[in-house]
Amino acid sequence: MGSGGWSRRRFVGALARTAAAAAALPVATACGGSPAPGSAPASAAPPAPVTGTGASGGARASSGPRPLWIGTYTSAEGGGKGIGLAEYDPRTGRITGLGTLTGVGDPSYLAPHPDGRTLYAVNEREHGAVTAVRLSDRTVLGSRSTGGAGPCHLSVHPGGRWLLSANYGSGSVAVHPIDDSGALGERTDLVVHSTAEPGPGQQGPHAHQFVTAPDGGHLLAVDLGTDTVHTYRLDEMAGTLTETSRARARPGAGPRHLTFHPAGRYAYLANELDDTVAVCAYDPGDGRLTIGEAQSTGAGTGRGTNHPAQILVTADGAYAYLANRGHNSLTRYAVEGDGSGLRLLDTVPVGGDFPRHIAFSPDGGLLFAANQKSGTVTVFHVDRGNGDLRPAGEPFASPVAVCALPL
Repeated sequence: MGSGGWSRRRFVGALARTAAAAAALPVATACGGSPAPGSAPASAAPPAPVTGTGASGGARASSGPRPLWIGTYTSAEGGGKGIGLAEYDPRTGRITGLGTLTGVGDPSYLAPHPDGRTLYAVNEREHGAVTAVRLSDRTVLGSRSTGGAGPCHLSVHPGGRWLLSANYGSGSVAVHPIDDSGALGERTDLVVHSTAEPGPGQQGPHAHQFVTAPDGGHLLAVDLGTDTVHTYRLDEMAGTLTETSRARARPGAGPRHLTFHPAGRYAYLANELDDTVAVCAYDPGDGRLTIGEAQSTGAGTGRGTNHPAQILVTADGAYAYLANRGHNSLTRYAVEGDGSGLRLLDTVPVGGDFPRHIAFSPDGGLLFAANQKSGTVTVFHVDRGNGDLRPAGEPFASPVAVCALPL
């Protein structure tokens, strides 16, 4: 599979309305201006310890400022210079810029190690790579090839010894070992999704997400190009993958992102191409996923004009939120039947253009949205009683913001 689909995905709207954002963060340049290990600006305070990093939030809130890391495209016109450094007030949601960590190219998706000491970034380029950054002093620990094109997602296995990544452009998933320092070793496995037929309008496989199920025994890879979710087992000694099952979404759905209900028996799948979501039953025994009927996103713009990006579930499993690119909104669902149902409640304007990524703060009290086209990060207070979203101040300007990771 060539990289044409990756290029289309990557730059869709990336050049729009970024002039104001381009000057938002000062740059901390590596020594000699080369892409050597980066360091924080002298004025930037060290990041606070991580209190929790689960997508659903739920950790105890910190009373002081918390770190916020922002992913971007460094090779896009008007893009960033590296990973954006910022902090946020966990009570008000106000974001303050601290500079840029250079030496990391096209860091479009970010994920922390469970121990809170290391941050990992994809390098979403034709020759894809993943990079490790030590959080205590913001030192780049090095990069490793993913063996594919356009890596767009990565996650750390709960045991903390393996990094999982998805190559969108070449439709493959990769595994890298993590040593005691947080640095990455050479790739231990690479699996190309080549057996399933491409979905309507797709040219081939496009792996978009690679995550571990709550049971810890199975890994799920979401492939947008073949309308398939693959289930693997990971050999935790060798770092190799064995496929155990696969689930097919309806043709042309374009599954992009999956998130689990806290109880671990159901998951929710955001379908990028047909503007739907689906509730999935999950069997922890064999890792088999069963994809349910497609449901509305509430965006109401018609097929082809809205593209769901990411879906999150609150730590108590009561509400789910979906980012809508095109409609530029966040859909709120009530989770029913112990996770087996989603009931559409409403949509809220995201306050930016093309929300690519959303994330909860560790305590679940704030929701952050990275808006790619407007080059902004918007923040919402999450009402723990009814799930309502309330804007938290003005948008924060950040060039081609494609990922916002609050720690």
